[in-house]
Order: sequence, then C-alpha cells, then structure tokens
Amino acid sequence: MKKLLFIIPLGLSLTALSCANNNEEAIEENTIQQASTIHEDVEVNRFAELVSKEDGQILDVRTPEEWEEGIIKGATKMNFFDKDFNSQLEKLDKTKPVYVYCKSGGRSGKAAKQLEKMGFTSVYNLLGGMIAWEGAGKESLK
Repeated sequence: MKKLLFIIPLGLSLTALSCANNNEEAIEENTIQQASTIHEDVEVNRFAELVSKEDGQILDVRTPEEWEEGIIKGATKMNFFDKDFNSQLEKLDKTKPVYVYCKSGGRSGKAAKQLEKMGFTSVYNLLGGMIAWEGAGKESLK
C-alpha cells in the first residue's frame, strides 16, 4: 500500500512535466513563426505610402458589387465570401508584401490573419478600408 501511495503521485508528476514540455515546444514554435511574419494594421496615409512602392501585391477582398464603386489602382480582386477564397490566396506570392483592404476593415483584417497563418511574410491591413481611403481623398479607379 505504501508503494502505491508513492507511485501514484510520481506518475502524476511525470505526466504534468511531459505536458509542460510539449506546451513549451508548441509556444516556442508559434513564436518563431510569428517572428518571421510582419502583420500590421495601418492608417490610410501609411497604406498609400506602402502601395506606392509597387513592391507588393494589393488585395481587394470586397464583393463584385463593391468593386464597381471603385478600387485602388493595381489591386487584385478576390471576393472574401467565395467558397474557394483560401485557394485564391494561395495564388499570391508569399515572399512579397500583401496590402489588403475591404470596405471598412473587418473582412480585410480576417483575410490578413489568414494570410499570416498561410505563411505570408508581410501583410498590411488598411484600417477603415475603402471608407477611410475615400474619406481621406485618396484616388480610386471606377
């Protein structure tokens, strides 16, 4: 009986240590992945500055009806609500910055997080979306 009282706590301690080590490894792996990705929510003027460099990919994740209201010059259109949206994102170059926007920033924020999970190295989300862009007097193509 004394042996059993000793063995049970020992087994529980070893199990707890094992779980802690696995958790630490998972946290470390996640930290390394996050460190290799830049994901920023940026204001209109910073977004305009970034897209003017022409070194990345501008991504409009609005609907076709919204595109008719105007788009940012050079934007690739991918409807956030399409069933194959994630497959469409795979067509983008993961090594080049992605400048993503929508109407008000909600869908593009979700898309930016998805791009980050998919391993894109630099993702910039336009805060306030096209509403903020046009409100700041920035040019859009109709």
